[in-house]
Amino acid sequence: MHGSVPLPWFPIQGTRDATTLWYAVMRKPVRDKYIGALCIRHSDHHASLLQKGWQEVEVEEIRDYAI
Repeated sequence: MHGSVPLPWFPIQGTRDATTLWYAVMRKPVRDKYIGALCIRHSDHHASLLQKGWQEVEVEEIRDYAI
């Protein structure tokens, strides 16, 4: 990772082959912060998070923080 990550970002750990082709970084605003999750794209869990108000984070927003 490139230095420390400024708020509101905290590291989300996935497998070494976790790419945005297969995985989606999700976030949901809670009060004045975000909670985050890593899930398999186009899975039932991914669809469930979207239905519950979670947002998929665009790659451009996190690209500079990738390892």
